[in-house]
Amino acid sequence: MKHYFALCALAIALIFSTNMSAQDFSGLDKSPMDMATYPSSYRVSEKLVRVIYSRPQLKGRSISELAPSGKVWRTGANEAVEITFYQDMNVGDTTVKAGTYSLFTIPGDSEWTVILNSNLNQWGSYSYDQSSDVARVTAATSQGSEALEAFSVAFKEVDNGVHMIMGWGNVRVAVPMRK
Repeated sequence: MKHYFALCALAIALIFSTNMSAQDFSGLDKSPMDMATYPSSYRVSEKLVRVIYSRPQLKGRSISELAPSGKVWRTGANEAVEITFYQDMNVGDTTVKAGTYSLFTIPGDSEWTVILNSNLNQWGSYSYDQSSDVARVTAATSQGSEALEAFSVAFKEVDNGVHMIMGWGNVRVAVPMRK
C-alpha cells in the first residue's frame, strides 16, 4: 500500500513537472532592454546613477516619426525609462533627491526638454502627468559623426560632473549632472 501511494505521488509530480517545462517563452524583444550606469566600470560597485531603457531601432524610419518634435516621448520604447540616483544629484540646475524616477523627453530641433517624473511603472508616455514632474532640464542637441541605428544612453565624464548622453541617428543630447 505504501508503494502504491508513493507511485501515485510520483506520477502526479511528473505530470505537473511536464506541464511546467512545456511553458512557452517569448522570443527576443524588437526593442531590447538595456542599462547604462555611472561610473560605468563593472569594478565600481557604488554607482551614482543608473538608467534602464529599451532601445528602439530606426529601421529606415526617421527620428521625427518615432519621437515627434514638441511632444512628450517615452525616451526609448516600451515602458517609460527609469533613472535611479543613488545620491542627491543636480540635474541641470535642479537638485534631485536620491530615488527612482521616470524619464521623458520633448524632442526639438536644437534642444530637448528632459523630464524627471515621480510616477513609476508607466507604459510609454500615455499616462504621463505633468503635475508629477520633479525636474525639467533643457539640453542642447549636437550632431554625432557616427549614426546610431538603436537608441542609446551612455555617460561621459566632464570637468565638473558627468553628462548623460542620449544618441539616436546622428542626434546627440547631453544632460549635465553633478553631485
